Amino acid sequence: ASSTFTAPVTGKYQFNVLIYTQNLDSAASYFVIGLKTSNRTYSNIQAGASLGADPSYYSYTLSILADMDASDTAYIFAQQGGGTSQADINTGSYFTGYLVA
Repeated sequence: ASSTFTAPVTGKYQFNVLIYTQNLDSAASYFVIGLKTSNRTYSNIQAGASLGADPSYYSYTLSILADMDASDTAYIFAQQGGGTSQADINTGSYFTGYLVA
């Protein structure tokens, strides 16, 4: 019951993220979603201007195969640079993971 995943054993973990956003502001400098582990940060970034206009919805995805040691942690983050703070993260978003090897 935490927003942070803690690896129970050492191994390779497959993580899949979908962040479903609504009401993004095209005037923002950028939007980024990412997965931060104890060893590395993985991210998906997009310039706000590339949206052209304020989209009603937009999805960001990440699929990562990460090496983790026992007790390493991982969590998801989302950040907007500039613009109006109007974006919402929808409940259709998800974060899954499993031990591969």
